[in-house]
Amino acid sequence: MKIELFFTPGCAKCAGATTALKAAAETMPGIEWREVNVLDDLDRAVDLGVLTLPALAVDGELVFTTLPTVEQLVAELRRRDGERGDGA
Repeated sequence: MKIELFFTPGCAKCAGATTALKAAAETMPGIEWREVNVLDDLDRAVDLGVLTLPALAVDGELVFTTLPTVEQLVAELRRRDGERGDGA
């Protein structure tokens, strides 16, 4: 699964929570974590419908328009992993 965190440099909310979210996500197999600075890749953010920051997309779908808790992120990743059924 590919996770994209959309942020802007200097965003206190972005920096404060992303370390825990990234660490939690990376405990699951097959996770690719990408941090997208919207100032550098605005087209990608617009394509996904990002209107507020920070935001988080999973496999090209905007899932969280605000940062989730670690528990919310892990639950969503487990749900998606179960839907895929391949454990990767």
